Amino acid sequence: MHIHPSILSADFANLEKDLGTISSADAVHVDVMDNHFVPNLTFGTQMVGRLQEVSPIPLDVHLMIENVDDYGPKYAELGVASVTFHIEASKNPLELIKAIRSNGSKVAVAVKPNTPLSEIENLYSKIDMLLVMTVEPGFGGQPLLENTLAKVSEASRAISERGMRIRLQVDGGITPGNISRIAKLGADTFVAGSSVFGSEDRHEQITKLRSLAHNLG
Repeated sequence: MHIHPSILSADFANLEKDLGTISSADAVHVDVMDNHFVPNLTFGTQMVGRLQEVSPIPLDVHLMIENVDDYGPKYAELGVASVTFHIEASKNPLELIKAIRSNGSKVAVAVKPNTPLSEIENLYSKIDMLLVMTVEPGFGGQPLLENTLAKVSEASRAISERGMRIRLQVDGGITPGNISRIAKLGADTFVAGSSVFGSEDRHEQITKLRSLAHNLG
């Protein structure tokens, strides 16, 4: 079970310091938004490159941007651990996957709450991780949408039926109160923003979330 705190809930004026407070996590989830694909704006390649230089843990870069076919490979060139792109934003996902992987990063594809998994039917054998959004992308701190959980189960079955070794990530509204239930559905990688960065002891919260995800009984 992997915990990826979302930098969207961090203090943007003290990012290097905040990264140190989550160094026990498996990776940091870096939300890149362009104010077009989603109604919010964060930062681009220059900032992500700097985060790559100072982060004590790997960068899990989530691109919520238009023109992802052009810009996606540029993030991989920075040396980040993985690059996630939205199937809704890519015109040629197979070529994008090849380009990201050729630049040294693992590849993930994300689907928004209303996007059916049939949209990625031909991609399972090409990716390292599938991200199921459990909120509408764009803003942190949103409550999990209960109607997205059926898709988490569906994604887990699809991965299992194909015999693929693909991580199943969920992003949106993950808390100590629901992480075990979502893990039971088959998710193994959890993006947690406000529930980690809003905690007084972030390392303790990360340990708690990981433990709860493992507790499937």
